[in-house]
Amino acid sequence: MSDALKVSVISPERVLFEGTARGVIAPAFDGEVGILPLHAPLMTLLGKGTLRIDTTQGEKRYTVDGGFLQVVDDQVRVVTEQATAA
Repeated sequence: MSDALKVSVISPERVLFEGTARGVIAPAFDGEVGILPLHAPLMTLLGKGTLRIDTTQGEKRYTVDGGFLQVVDDQVRVVTEQATAA
């Protein structure tokens, strides 16, 4: 059983985050979505808001605006049009 997610946060300028996490909370276009290990495959559009990544070193926060989030086999990919560290 998996207890971690592999997470990538990518903007047009650069890769903002790449590592493991215990969970992710993302601003989907219609509300927040929470992702934990063993989550079912998912693809959703992102809205504007704060992306929160729960790592063993603490919570990482990014302000995102648009793009999409994909979950497949405990891998979370966040591809966003705009992102800054919050």
